[in-house]
Amino acid sequence: MISGPLGGKKYSSLMNEYASLLGDAVLRHRARTAEHSARVEAELASKLKSEFIANVSHELRTPLNSIIASSKLLSDHKQRKLSEADISDYANNVHDAAGYLLMVINNILDISELQSGKCMLDDREVNLRELLTECISSFRLMAENARVTLSDNIDANLPNVRGDGQKLRQVFTNLISNALKFTRSGGTVSVEATSLPEGGAMVHIGDTGIGMSEEDITVALTPFGQLDLSRARGRDGTGLGLPIARSLVQLHGGKIKVESDLNVGSRVVVTLPPCDQLPVAEVRDAVMGQGLAS
Repeated sequence: MISGPLGGKKYSSLMNEYASLLGDAVLRHRARTAEHSARVEAELASKLKSEFIANVSHELRTPLNSIIASSKLLSDHKQRKLSEADISDYANNVHDAAGYLLMVINNILDISELQSGKCMLDDREVNLRELLTECISSFRLMAENARVTLSDNIDANLPNVRGDGQKLRQVFTNLISNALKFTRSGGTVSVEATSLPEGGAMVHIGDTGIGMSEEDITVALTPFGQLDLSRARGRDGTGLGLPIARSLVQLHGGKIKVESDLNVGSRVVVTLPPCDQLPVAEVRDAVMGQGLAS
């Protein structure tokens, strides 16, 4: 055994060398871990980018093809001798496809604004009862054509809420549209709104549609999440309606809850705080600071 000053110096030197080697090993391990994490994140970002481009390309191509085909037929109507009914049908096809195309573009812009924290809300008192009534009325014809019963039960004393009327209209339009799209002929979509004891309001949108599993709900709440919509009516959609609705509800200081059972139906519950809450700008900044739920 080495003892005395010489032994102490050698022991200290060995410990310093060991500590240095251990420190280098830890740093190398951290560097490899960081490199691996960065590579995984880069691969995920690349995958999401590819999925985004594929989904958007599909959603844009479908209505554009309809517009091109229908407008070509209209331009050749003299040679083809189209009837007035045919001309009207082709014109309606162009109108519907252009409207859907505009909706896709607006949804993409909306989710971009929400995720970048640049979404602006108009802060004012909103007559929720009137807003819901108008939203439901706008879907009466769609429900009738789909042979789906659209019922409503809006509390006569439903309180006003504070927020952006246009954005709240977008929330309920998306939710009612989804409910109708996933409900089979002969089914029912119901919209109920009641006052909350502590103030504010609760809106319940239920349907007897195809329903979702727990995994499907997670996908549906993810921007551009694509479910198996082979059983749904109409176009597949961008997968943005529900994520946009949830983000907008959060920005108003509210909450949204989604429940569903396969082949039974889905239920979406939206709660909104009363008019005496914080100004929506402060709520927005607080939510953005915490990060919108993903």
